[in-house]
Amino acid sequence: MQQTPCEVMMWNGLPVIRKEIAKCLIQDYKLSQKAAAEKLGVTPAAVCQYISKRRGKIKIVDQTILVEIKISAERIIKNERTILVTETCRICKLLRTRKVFSCGCETCDPDE
Repeated sequence: MQQTPCEVMMWNGLPVIRKEIAKCLIQDYKLSQKAAAEKLGVTPAAVCQYISKRRGKIKIVDQTILVEIKISAERIIKNERTILVTETCRICKLLRTRKVFSCGCETCDPDE
């Protein structure tokens, strides 16, 4: 059975989004892993797994996406978790439109 776009993103994209935002929060804003976890609404253990590359293993190399993730991290720093869902969805859509993740359906791959 083919996965829906949201299933693909839940299992593959969401961990990568969280990993990249966590890295920005820790490296750019000097947050501890615990503080980054609080901002992301996840456990400190999850952030530890993102940082140690045990979760969210796919590496994002698209510079446009990385810039947008930094923008999201800044917005999360300024607005706490009220913006977390909005920013996560925004990056998810960007990953799909830039075909970083694809489930093979017409929604993800309209040209196919």
